[in-house]
Amino acid sequence: MAGKRLFQDLESDKGNKTEKQMKALPSLASVVGDLITENTMKRFSSALEPLLRKVVRQEMEHGINKRLRSFSRSSSFRVEAPETPKLKLMFRKNLMTPIFTGSKISDVDNNPLEVILVDDSDNDYSFAPVNLDRPIRLDIVALHGDFPSDDKWSSDEFERNIVKERDGKRPLLAGEVNVTVRNGVGTIGEIEFTDNSSWIRSRKFRIGLKVAKGSSGQGVAVCEAMTEAFVVRDHRGELYKKHYPPMLEDEVWRLEKIGKDGAFHKKLSSENINNVQDFLKLSVVDLDKLRQIMGGMSDKMWEATLKHARECTLGNKLYIHRGPDFLLTLNPICEVLEAVINGQIFSSREALNQLPIKSLVRQAYSKWNLLKVFERKTNEIPLLTQGDILDQQQYGGNHYHNIEISRAYQQNGYAPERSTNNLEMINEGYITSNPMEFGICFNITGSSSQNHINPFENPHLR
Repeated sequence: MAGKRLFQDLESDKGNKTEKQMKALPSLASVVGDLITENTMKRFSSALEPLLRKVVRQEMEHGINKRLRSFSRSSSFRVEAPETPKLKLMFRKNLMTPIFTGSKISDVDNNPLEVILVDDSDNDYSFAPVNLDRPIRLDIVALHGDFPSDDKWSSDEFERNIVKERDGKRPLLAGEVNVTVRNGVGTIGEIEFTDNSSWIRSRKFRIGLKVAKGSSGQGVAVCEAMTEAFVVRDHRGELYKKHYPPMLEDEVWRLEKIGKDGAFHKKLSSENINNVQDFLKLSVVDLDKLRQIMGGMSDKMWEATLKHARECTLGNKLYIHRGPDFLLTLNPICEVLEAVINGQIFSSREALNQLPIKSLVRQAYSKWNLLKVFERKTNEIPLLTQGDILDQQQYGGNHYHNIEISRAYQQNGYAPERSTNNLEMINEGYITSNPMEFGICFNITGSSSQNHINPFENPHLR
């Protein structure tokens, strides 16, 4: 029995070993799978290695730079270097506009453009010219009107926004397109645009200045300069341009917002308002009527037109409206300078609220071409005389009064001549062109329409 059990145990152990050996042997599929996985990992490692090297190198460089910056900021090792000033080019004044092709470009005072070199590092806005050891030469270029988008730009951006001429055209800027800055100041010669600005994206140009190649800012960074953006029109449009300031004899369409042969021009012409003087006279005598004539014009346009008209230079003429018991002295746009009513003298301010004077001004306006005109004598030598006499003499059959003004009126600079009954207005330089039938001293002030008082206008609205 024992021998039989031993035999059975040996047989059982032999079967178990065979089963374990069979389980331990790998299958063909697993062997192939393992080979594929191993190859994939090798390829993945080969592909990943350069990327990992790059990341490691960047991190190491970043760490080293960070340490170096920390080291350089250490107070014990820091070396103070003098700050290099930043210089900036600037145009001294704005441009006179509008600008037409073929026309000389000048500043707002009709003088040649000037550029100055300033130190922009302290932002004190004193803009005192900086004097360098040597002159620097600048190039004058045309720029896109929509550049820059803010107050700062780089030299590369400046270069990219320089506008070149169109194919087959002359250089966009003609004339003296270089300027030399000496002692911090440079004067630009005659330059002009040869083409209008309608073909570029912004429809506007700027004029820019930059340091020319081969020239040197002497080791200092120099920021470029540029003007405000502006439209360049074809020279044929110059025939229709506005005048700044307007003149009395200018046709009325020379005023802002009134186009030649346009609706407003035709409305004014139908009311016999043909020039700037006509426009201003009616604005003094009846502003509401003038506004009605310009019906359809927005308030903003109306204000622009009226403001432009009031910048007019009035010139040297005085107009006299007189009757049996009154005399008015008017400027060229029907504003009262002085009035004498029944021997009582009213200054321009005193005449503001006098209804009879307002009525007389309207009367003078209606018969403007019949008024006597006197010219100002610009080279008259000032002469003051002493006197304290106020005489009244009847003159001729019309009973006009010859009033000689006392010292109070002589202080205004007028010296009446008793012997000839001529009025000589000395200090302000006015002298009559014909002998007057009687002498009256007038208080004449100013020469611009903005400086005179309109008796029909509310002074609180000026």
